[in-house]
Amino acid sequence: MPFWCEIDFMKNAGKWRRFPTGDLARVAVFAALIAVLGLPGSVNVFGNLVPITLQTLGVMLAGVILGAWRGALAVAVLLVLVAAGLPLLAGGRGGLGAFIGPSAGFLIGWLPGAAVTGWLTERAGRSPSLLQLVVACLAGGIGVIYLFGIPVQALVTGASLPAAAALSAAFLPGDVIKAVLASVVARGVQRAYPDAVPAVHRERLRSGWGR
Repeated sequence: MPFWCEIDFMKNAGKWRRFPTGDLARVAVFAALIAVLGLPGSVNVFGNLVPITLQTLGVMLAGVILGAWRGALAVAVLLVLVAAGLPLLAGGRGGLGAFIGPSAGFLIGWLPGAAVTGWLTERAGRSPSLLQLVVACLAGGIGVIYLFGIPVQALVTGASLPAAAALSAAFLPGDVIKAVLASVVARGVQRAYPDAVPAVHRERLRSGWGR
C-alpha cells in the first residue's frame, strides 16, 4: 500500500473510532418500533384513501429521542425495507406500490418529518421542556408530513388541493394526541437518561466521546 494511502486509511480509521457504536443499534430499534406500531392495522375514515395508523407516533418518537440525523436514518431504514417488499406498513402493506398510491406523500414525508422534529429538539438544548417537545412533534411530525402528503394525495386521486386538505383534517385530532404522547414519553426518557437528549448526544459526538 502506498505511503499516502496508509496515511489516509489511518485518518479514516480515527474517524470511525469516534463514531458512536451504539447508534446503529438505536437506529435499528426505532425502525423496528415504527414497524411494530403498524401491527394494530389501519383505519380509513370519511372515504379517505389514506389510512390512519399509529406509525406516525413512531416517526415522532424517532425524532424527539434520536435527534435529526439518527431519527431520519431510522425512518429511511424502514422505508428501504418497505420498498424491498417487506410488509412493514400498517395493514401488511409493502413493496414499491406503497410509494405510488394516495398515501405515498405521507410516507415520503416521514423522512423530513423525523429530521425536522429531531432538529427542533436539538435546538431546544440540553433539557428541552415538554412544550418544546410538543412543538417539535407538531411541526415535524404533523406540519412537514402533511406538507408532503396532501399535495401528493391530491395529485394521485385527482382531487383539488383544498379537498385533499379537508380529508386530511380527519387525521389532526389523532395526530395531536400522538404528538403529546411522544413528547411525554421522550421527556420521561430524557429525565431518566440525560445522555439520551439529542443535544447532549450531539455535543458528545463532536467531542469524540460518543459510544
